[in-house]
Amino acid sequence: MRSPVRRTVGIIAAGTALGLAAIGIVGAAAGPAPAARVVTAYVVNSGDGTVTPINTATNRPGRTIRILPAGDDRLDLFLIRIRPDGRTGYVLANGAPGTLTPFSTATSKPGAPITTDLASDMAITPNGKTLYLTDYSVVIPVSTAANRPGRPIPVPCCARTVVITPNGKTAYVLPDGGIPARAVTPISTATNKAGRPIRINGDGTAMAITPNGRTLYVVTSGPGTVTPINTATNRAERPIKAGRQPDMIAITPNGKTAYVGNTGSQTVIPINTATNRAGRPIKVAVTADPGHATIAITPDGRTVYVMGGRDTVTPISTATNRAGRPIRVGRFPDSLAITPDGRTLYVVNGDSGTVTPVNTATNRPGRPIRVGLSPVDIAITP
Repeated sequence: MRSPVRRTVGIIAAGTALGLAAIGIVGAAAGPAPAARVVTAYVVNSGDGTVTPINTATNRPGRTIRILPAGDDRLDLFLIRIRPDGRTGYVLANGAPGTLTPFSTATSKPGAPITTDLASDMAITPNGKTLYLTDYSVVIPVSTAANRPGRPIPVPCCARTVVITPNGKTAYVLPDGGIPARAVTPISTATNKAGRPIRINGDGTAMAITPNGRTLYVVTSGPGTVTPINTATNRAERPIKAGRQPDMIAITPNGKTAYVGNTGSQTVIPINTATNRAGRPIKVAVTADPGHATIAITPDGRTVYVMGGRDTVTPISTATNRAGRPIRVGRFPDSLAITPDGRTLYVVNGDSGTVTPVNTATNRPGRPIRVGLSPVDIAITP
């Protein structure tokens, strides 16, 4: 939704144009229309070590970007992130060792890979200057200007997930499994030093931060809860019951509701972030895929999409908290992404080697887009 400031500017500009028309100089003042911004979806293909760009205006794939040498089966690509300015993408490959490879979105050329240990997740600060990579028992800050890793930051083993506050001041790291996983570690991005771990009530599986940055929500699968953490004090608050085996979470753009998907109870539970109270469960098929987005919300906050069983994605209206008819996509969907204008949902289909575009106004799938072998993840330029 456009801001009041933008609408006001539009009205002033219109009035100025009318005034110029009255004195006959509009034509002289007019210049060429700015070129339309190209929004591109980048799809990671784990089976052949490539990335496929898709023009979201035409839904046509572009020239394949080779990240790993052809025939090299020692590594598998599995994750992609794009810098907020849209200029650079980063692709993570697992292995021992693994790699983090940057590529230019302007030239589609990859840069020199950065060696990793057992990396599992990455997040980029809102200003785009630093990428934080969870790499087993450390978090590695990477300068995106030079694409060079900095000094590793020790954290409790084994670092799994990382999220960054909207103001870019703190990165929160969630370990994977066991006693260490019952705590979240904050890292100051100014000093790159880890703070005291924040205790939670079980093994964490996913995290999300409200748009205002005030609350971090941590999903704990074992006890079936979501723990809110006050980011100003880094203190955990009372856990919220969230069904059996919750695995994923997404928060609406206005920050009012968190939606939690449960593979155990096959429901999605809305949580009012003002009261931290859970609403009535929404019955819907839910499938989790660690590290990938399996629940996504449109920028206008009207629709939640949940990746489900039987090769479908289910829309949920946030106005009514009711599930719509499941949308048939390709075989074994892996991850979801929505364009910045909210018009198209893209679903990566791992076993089909395709990406399905879905019109969010009608919830109808379009023609599948052929990509590489075994696609697993997707990211869209801002």
